[in-house]
Amino acid sequence: MSDRMRMYRDLASWWPLLSPAADYAEEAADILAMLRTAPDAAPRTLLELGSGGGSLASHLKGEFQLTLTDISPEMLAVSRAANPECEHLAGDMRTLDLGRQFDLVLIHDAIMYCTDPASVRAALSTAARHCRAGGATLILPDYVKESFEPQTQHGGQDGADGRGLRFLEWSCDPDPADDTFETFYVFALREPDGHTYVEHERHVEGLFSRASWLTWLGEAGFASTSRIDPWDRDVFVARRLAIER
Repeated sequence: MSDRMRMYRDLASWWPLLSPAADYAEEAADILAMLRTAPDAAPRTLLELGSGGGSLASHLKGEFQLTLTDISPEMLAVSRAANPECEHLAGDMRTLDLGRQFDLVLIHDAIMYCTDPASVRAALSTAARHCRAGGATLILPDYVKESFEPQTQHGGQDGADGRGLRFLEWSCDPDPADDTFETFYVFALREPDGHTYVEHERHVEGLFSRASWLTWLGEAGFASTSRIDPWDRDVFVARRLAIER
């Protein structure tokens, strides 16, 4: 999980240059449309598991009361600076138990760091535990097995404080027979004094079939559908079933 990755630890302060809130505007509009209609009544409260630096949350906080959780204290600090009006709590999405429920639960691409079925099931159980009956959970993995294709991305920008960041991201699947793929990152970082250096790391991420996702959601107590969003990604929209007594 992200507690072992420098991107989310000692490099976390660079997040606003790596993945700024402005980059999430179109995606957030699409997500908001689903969040508004997914539960059985107009939603008010939302729990995000694996909220990271809060770039997506910055587009949701005007509509919902947000509770943002992440395993990385450094990323939570970045999010607190960007979203001071939101509740922030440290926790692992596989084991978190806040003892309360929400109208909505959201898991964005942080779910990709669940690299085995047991971890995915644990995260879905956490979502179910925190989602009220009739409420809804949205899960947005970057890929399912059916949609994965190797790709390369690059980007970055300069900050008002004189810092600058550029990155290269390369995703590939060395062993299509297993349930993971790899993403390699290279970061070129410039400090305000002009000093420039390079960091790099490898992330292992989970890759599971669409049918597996739907099965695991059903086991967790959800009635679920899969929707392909404008970026050709599966979005799992899951309504929490009433608990039989």
